[in-house]
Amino acid sequence: MYYYTKIVTLKRLLLTCLFALPLFASAQKHHEIGIWGGVANYYGDLQTKWIPTGTANARTYKPSGGIIYKYFPNPSVGFRFGASYIRISAADSLSDVAANKLRNLSFSNNIVELYGAFELNLLPIDMEKFHFTPYVFAGIGAFYGSPFAKDANDEKIVLRNMSTEGQGLPQYPDRQVYPLVNAMFPFGGGVKAFIGNTVMLSAEVGLRYAATDYMDDVSRSYVSMDTLLAYKGQKAVDMSYRGNANVQWDGNYPNYKFQRGDFKRNDWYWTVGVSATIYFDAFGNVKKYIQTTCPRIFGRR
Repeated sequence: MYYYTKIVTLKRLLLTCLFALPLFASAQKHHEIGIWGGVANYYGDLQTKWIPTGTANARTYKPSGGIIYKYFPNPSVGFRFGASYIRISAADSLSDVAANKLRNLSFSNNIVELYGAFELNLLPIDMEKFHFTPYVFAGIGAFYGSPFAKDANDEKIVLRNMSTEGQGLPQYPDRQVYPLVNAMFPFGGGVKAFIGNTVMLSAEVGLRYAATDYMDDVSRSYVSMDTLLAYKGQKAVDMSYRGNANVQWDGNYPNYKFQRGDFKRNDWYWTVGVSATIYFDAFGNVKKYIQTTCPRIFGRR
């Protein structure tokens, strides 16, 4: 009888908790929507430092921005979705590696990305408890990007069309034309704080691991100059190698199969920025939110 009474009591307690859970979630959940702005850079075959320093490298930091939406079922764990426009660029002329300086390649890439991620607040931030917290996030997404560079006449050249490493040519069946849309894996962290009761201000660092090594159009080895010339023309040869006659190779163009990039390592890109989002206690109860967060106008609410 004793154990039966305990079981009944436990069942009642569990049922009470289950019925109360939706009320608790409703009281704690919130939404955020806003914008972010900052700078971006990249790490890959033309940029071998995670954080380029010096006056010359300052121009590799490009302005970027986007929009963010977040949903938090509770103050600690939530979901975030973002859409961003991100610019990256690099040049061998800024490199500390002598061989890269001789190679003299460069590129730019204007990226459009979409992603979803989990976000974890290390403190349960809300309007009634903590107004400040560090946080981390990780997720998955996709981006569109087409690398390009300027030729000797300062004309924009889409590098993918040049098959600079033999992509798509019949002599190199193992080198397919790389896609313009690729997966990426974003993760990072930052700090956030309430400004009043309606604005959440965040400072954040975000890294993206790209599922491609061709964000910069550089990955593998040089191909035969004669083959590239026959199929793609002189412009492709010029864009594949932009060095000078001081290079200790046969002629001005590197020997076939000489290393051009590191295919064992995919590219990365990253952002540093500040975001401002509007905090909504619940989209389904806007009247209550306005009553509890907006200032009095005529001495009464």
